Amino acid sequence: MANEIKQKDITSQVNKRVGELKNEGLTLPTNYNYSNALKSAYFAIEKTKDRYKKPALEVCTKESIANALLNMVIQGLTPAKTQCYFIVYGDELQLQRSYFGTQAVLKRLGNVSDIWAEVVHKGDKFEIGSKRGKTTVKEFEPSFENQDNEIIGAFCGIEKTDGEVVYTVMTKKEIDTSWKKSKTGATQKEFPQEMAKRTVINRAAKTFINTSNDDDHLTSAINETTSNEYDNEREVKQAEPAQVQKLEEKIKQNAPQEEAEEPNQEEREAQPEQAEPINAVEHYEETKEDAEPQQEALFETPNFDRDERAVEDDNEDDYPF
Repeated sequence: MANEIKQKDITSQVNKRVGELKNEGLTLPTNYNYSNALKSAYFAIEKTKDRYKKPALEVCTKESIANALLNMVIQGLTPAKTQCYFIVYGDELQLQRSYFGTQAVLKRLGNVSDIWAEVVHKGDKFEIGSKRGKTTVKEFEPSFENQDNEIIGAFCGIEKTDGEVVYTVMTKKEIDTSWKKSKTGATQKEFPQEMAKRTVINRAAKTFINTSNDDDHLTSAINETTSNEYDNEREVKQAEPAQVQKLEEKIKQNAPQEEAEEPNQEEREAQPEQAEPINAVEHYEETKEDAEPQQEALFETPNFDRDERAVEDDNEDDYPF
């Protein structure tokens, strides 16, 4: 009963906001029934759990659930068509698109008529070229015998309404770099071909989305959903060179010197009285706070912002890509 009340509360809130956005000019896809999509999404959320097997409705904030549902509606997506799905990340529910969803969203843009992606395996015939400074795919001939070979890259083609095809090409190294920042590492190992397509489609989509003249709410929802796939990178601040040099000079000045020969009596009488030697280690401990640069600032720090409750090990058999 509690979930039923919560469902009515959240869907009512989303419906109200969608109505406001439609009055502001938001256009939803033809034949898209967002009320049905919301019902389908809520059923999907009820089945969603975090990595500790706790239901999303128990651990996620009401605001994050409403925001995920709103982003879904603005993009015209529905879980019933495996266009999107939900993950728990900390105490937030986040929406992610499948590559079917990204294709559907791009086709909503006014200047896009079609979009597709292909994976290139070792042994396939693949050649790229350039036309007016833009990368093109001159030849691609896959082979059934190569399907089980290692993946060497992927490409995406977006056909515009004027007939021009814009290509985005990624090497496997570039794909791997993108995957390192992704929250779905387990699935990439299980389904590398489909996830490679998804990655190259997302990259190709960025240019079209951010240069389109479509509704700003749609653009914002698309970009936010795309960013949900990746961990936020912590900014690593490097210690200022001047501070490092200052600290090094202090340590060098106060470091123990090599043993010198004992001066004779005449030399000892001629030398002025010396102050007690400074202990370099103690002096360093006293002055290091003034110098400020910390050891961890000189190296890359781990992402402590990442919440361990993020769902990474979903049921891959049901993964919509």
